[in-house]
Amino acid sequence: MAKTSTIHVRIDPELKMNAELLLNQLGLTTSEAINIFLSQVILSGGLPFEIKMPRPNEITLLAMKESAEIINGNIQVESQSVESFFEEMGL
Repeated sequence: MAKTSTIHVRIDPELKMNAELLLNQLGLTTSEAINIFLSQVILSGGLPFEIKMPRPNEITLLAMKESAEIINGNIQVESQSVESFFEEMGL
């Protein structure tokens, strides 16, 4: 039986380059990192990290809630233009 096997994967070139730069700083090749990843998949019985949807922080959640209230007509906005809005926001 062969001691190695080849995997062909399509990867975004920028993602590959950035990962290789980081792995190089860690003293790892891409092949070594993939071997570590696959070993962890076996050891953990699945992906070695949790996959979930990103959650907005509290400030973003409040802004989203306020936006929905404005859209639903529950909050009145007095800005007449984008420029006046930014002025009111101090921007």
